[in-house]
Amino acid sequence: MSLPVTVAAPFKHTRKDRLKKSEFVFYLAIDRKWMSREEAHRVLDRAAQEGLLEVTTDGWVRPLLDLSAVTVPVGFRPSSRILESVQPYQELIQRIAGKDGLSPAQVTAEVNRVMEEEFDGKIRVEAAVTLVAKRRGVPFEDLRERLTAEMMKGQEPADAGKKAAS
Repeated sequence: MSLPVTVAAPFKHTRKDRLKKSEFVFYLAIDRKWMSREEAHRVLDRAAQEGLLEVTTDGWVRPLLDLSAVTVPVGFRPSSRILESVQPYQELIQRIAGKDGLSPAQVTAEVNRVMEEEFDGKIRVEAAVTLVAKRRGVPFEDLRERLTAEMMKGQEPADAGKKAAS
């Protein structure tokens, strides 16, 4: 939840519905001293990837989340974990686990079984977790684009099994 709060803070504090990229970065890095400028740029990129912000070609940043639904606590300081990105297959594993009352390790084991037993290791983890989700009736349409992008990064199928175990 820290990323949405971090993203909302500059807009709520300045009471603006859009900021220049430089203003957003300035707020996080210089004004609040929450992080370096490089980290602030990474937060901006990650927030845009996750659909929390829109960055226009002319350098404006606009929130896509409902600012009125986000509370920035007094003394809030984002943790360094907001810079860690969660892979879409990991998010889908968490969804499956939550829906079916399983541990993420159990879901990962099932994904690995699909990869090895059904496809002889010739399928990527993103495709295997999608199959497991579909079989268990867990929605994943909102992750489809990110899952596809991860698959297209050119990783060898043999390396994917190692990826699911992490």
